[in-house]
Amino acid sequence: MRIDWRKSTRSGSATDEACVELAALPGGVGVRDSKDPHGGRLTVTGDQFGRLLERIKAGSLDRP
Repeated sequence: MRIDWRKSTRSGSATDEACVELAALPGGVGVRDSKDPHGGRLTVTGDQFGRLLERIKAGSLDRP
């Protein structure tokens, strides 16, 4: 199965320290670090991804 990863539009430039890539996967969404494409990835359901986005947009995951 071919997985087409795309860089998040919220990641910033190519030199940004916090870059993520997303991919549509069977049963969910894949999330990985763009600087380590062969490393681990997080796979979440569509509902979980939606809740994650809500928390990110609300700022509840921001570092102090």
